[in-house]
Formats: sequence, structure tokens, C-alpha cells
Amino acid sequence: MNNSFITVFFFISNHKVGQHIQKDHTKMTSTMVRSDPESDVDTVDVDLFADPEDYYPPTPPPTTQTYTTTKGEIITLHLVGQSPTEAHHLWNGARIMASHFEANPSLVHNRTVLELGAGAGLPAIVAATLGARRVVVTDYPDPDLVETMWRNVRGCALIPGVRGTANGEEDGEDGGPENIVVDGLVWGANSGKVLKHLGEKGKEEGFDVLILADLLFRHTEHGNMLKTVRETMKKSRESKAFVVFTSYRPWLQHKDLKFFDLAREEGFVVEKVLEKKMDKPLFEKDPGDVDILKTVTGWELRWPEEVLHQNGR
Repeated sequence: MNNSFITVFFFISNHKVGQHIQKDHTKMTSTMVRSDPESDVDTVDVDLFADPEDYYPPTPPPTTQTYTTTKGEIITLHLVGQSPTEAHHLWNGARIMASHFEANPSLVHNRTVLELGAGAGLPAIVAATLGARRVVVTDYPDPDLVETMWRNVRGCALIPGVRGTANGEEDGEDGGPENIVVDGLVWGANSGKVLKHLGEKGKEEGFDVLILADLLFRHTEHGNMLKTVRETMKKSRESKAFVVFTSYRPWLQHKDLKFFDLAREEGFVVEKVLEKKMDKPLFEKDPGDVDILKTVTGWELRWPEEVLHQNGR
């Protein structure tokens, strides 16, 4: 190949010799020169540091789960495909909390309800179907997650004011819910934005019922969860925060339970109110004691008498 050659351009700067690198903040390319019928050389940009197209596995697609009410009605729940907050699962705690409300509808009927770390929002949605006066469904303010929660709300025809559709979109002017809204909330952050959903009077008092379903495995967030409970739970004798969970890592169950030790230290009254053993673990291949993996327990946090007296309750 008499006229074929490869030319590599170099530059010298500050007494350093290096291959000519083009930078555009996120990408580095080298200039390669190949023979060309017209000009003998042709420059081609090659990304030196790009990962192969199939280097990272694709993000899992969204999924759906269903919940059947005691009346045989089916609630379809959409889940994000993947979430660092584990919102892509429908946890057993959510199912048990929803069933507990169905068995005891007076717990939520005509009351204001706030769910933290809701994921699919099942317990909050069931509370809305049972006649809760106002329900606020919250989780980390990720746009996809918030929109998925809205989709579940709008798709549930059992909620007053909703004409549910197959894809969960609003159905015309009357498709919006009357008693339930969705919002993003970071535990421990200012709770004013969710309290505003209660109106002028309600935001000064707080919510009658709080729901924390399968959140305790996040041990470093226990303090932030309790801060949000303190800021949002109405100071009333009837007010309750329901904490329902499974120890999905049985060897760390003692760390899950430290949430209640911390709650007691902060003055809350803590009482265990339910225990349910599922037919099988949510994740059947998980290591550890199978009985613990199958067991869901439910607890109540309430205000102590001294706090109620201070507030004239």
C-alpha cells in the first residue's frame, strides 16, 4: 500500500507530550487518521472511555400488582421498574395495613390520613375508599415515583370522585379524586407542604392517622421518620401512627426494633396491635429465619398524656 499511512497528531504543552485529546466535559476522544481516496487522510472521532452499549443491564420495566378487597373488588397497583427507595415492590406491610383498615374502617372513616414512604400507596388508597376525609400519599419526590402514585389513585374507581380507567389516567373533567392527593416528601424535612393539604385550620393541627408500612429496614432514617411523625400527627387522644413491618433481614431485627426504643425515648406511647404470619416470605430466596421472614407485626405510636394535657386534649 504505497500511499497508505497513518498520521498521529501530537502536541507539546508545558513540556509534556501527549496524544491529542478533545474534551467536552463528559467525553474524551482521540483523533485517528485513515486513508481517504480524496485527501489521503480522514479524521474519525473515537470515544476512548465509552462503555459498550450492553455494558449496563437495562432498567427493569414497570410492573403491576393487585389487591383484592374483602368485598372481592380488585385494586390494580402500578410500580416503578426500579427504585433506590425500594418502591418497586408491593410490601407485605402495605397489604396487611390495608386489610387492617378494612377490618376496622372506623380507624380511617372521616379522618385525615398521611402515608409516608408509600410506594404504590395501597393503605392510603384503601383508607380513601373507606371514607377518609382527606388522604395525602407521600414518598421520595422522584418524578416517576410521584406520577406512579398518582396513576394508582386516578385508576382506582373505588375512591369517591374517581372514574378509574385501565391505564390510570384521569377520565374527563370528573376523573379527579375528591379526598386524596399525592405529594413528594423527604423524611425529616419541613412538613409544611403536606400539612397545607389539610387547609388553613387542619395544617395547624395535623393528621389523625399516619401510616409507615415496611420502612424500618432503613435504620439510619429512624430519627427522620420520627421527626416527621412529631411534626404531622395531630395532638389528640385518638391520633395514631401505624407502623407495620417485617424484618426482611432477620439477623438485623434488633436494629429494626430500635425504632420503637427511639420512639419511647422521644415520649411516644408504643403498643403492639397486630401480628400476621404470611403463607411464605415475600422474597423466598432470602436467607435467615423463615418464620421471621413470614411474620408481619403492627404497632401504634400515640401521644403521651402529658402532651395531651399541655394541648388541652
